[in-house]
Amino acid sequence: MSELSSGGPATPLRSERRKELLTFFVLAFGIWPLVAVGVVGGYGFIVWMLQLVFGPPGPPTGH
Repeated sequence: MSELSSGGPATPLRSERRKELLTFFVLAFGIWPLVAVGVVGGYGFIVWMLQLVFGPPGPPTGH
């Protein structure tokens, strides 16, 4: 039987909730900001390299 139906203490539920909250905070304030910075930085790097190869955007210069 489960802990709830046997009338035992609710510590396993509290422990599970604490783990879930810790996981959420690690993801929300640790991993995802780093992923976002990496994606934006990677995109900027790709644009920079493309501009080095093909030149900056804009109308072609007439010589």
